[in-house]
Amino acid sequence: MNHSQQQRFNFLYEQHLINLRLQGKRPATIDAYSRAVRRISTYFDKSPDGLTTANLKDYFNSLIQTHSWSTVKIDRNGLQFFYRYTLDKQWEWLSIVKPPQVKRLPDILTPAQISKMISATKKQRYQVFFLTLYSMGLRLSEGLNLTVHDIDSQTMQVHIRDAKGGKDRLVPLPKRTLHALRCHWQTHHHARLIFPGLGNGMNSPMDKGGIQKAIKQVLRDCHINKLVSPHSLRHCFATHLLEGGLDLRSLQVLLGHASLNTTARYTQLTQLKQRDAAVAINQLADKLALDWSLA
Repeated sequence: MNHSQQQRFNFLYEQHLINLRLQGKRPATIDAYSRAVRRISTYFDKSPDGLTTANLKDYFNSLIQTHSWSTVKIDRNGLQFFYRYTLDKQWEWLSIVKPPQVKRLPDILTPAQISKMISATKKQRYQVFFLTLYSMGLRLSEGLNLTVHDIDSQTMQVHIRDAKGGKDRLVPLPKRTLHALRCHWQTHHHARLIFPGLGNGMNSPMDKGGIQKAIKQVLRDCHINKLVSPHSLRHCFATHLLEGGLDLRSLQVLLGHASLNTTARYTQLTQLKQRDAAVAINQLADKLALDWSLA
């Protein structure tokens, strides 16, 4: 960009950030929507207010080939917001950028595999962290941001603060998890965090990358060939509770889902449902009056 273009971009970008904050967007959304404006401006090396419909088509055609559809969708939403609130324009090309609807079922570990995985985890901080995620159904960020003040041993509840959608919720605290958390806290005595980082990073939570590497390593050690991440432990928590007879509404509250439809997806992951389906399918096949002989 030349000097005047750069000045124009800086002004529009700052207005974009202000509008995002005024709309009450979450920090993660602000980061993603502002990144979308930076990315397209870098691609064309010009201020985004001068882009044409042909430019947008070229940009998204290129983005689809180099990034995931989730990134494409975020950039589409971010630029739509920029056009509407910063440029006061209607983005005419919005309707053509349509990410495909893909719904994949996550891999679920059995309780026996969960036990094996946690037991085989070598470092205590990861061991306790995996137990915490699984036994309370927490998201990765929720577990990392737990503080000493969030744990209430009198009511045996954990206060999950500022979770997805800016919502708080209370989650029952298992006695076994409380004991593990206390033992882990004794190793560092941090004034605020339960899972602080190491060394110079002690005033911040543990590194996400280290957690992800740790779970991959222990899965290899246990010869568990499933696509499992720290977030998978939350899926396992939900699935195992349904198998244990917990009702959907109660599970929705525990997970902090805004919609019961989101929680209902876990019903298709339970072994009971799968077993019922298998029985019904076998009965269907067995009813066929077939006159043949197979060797």
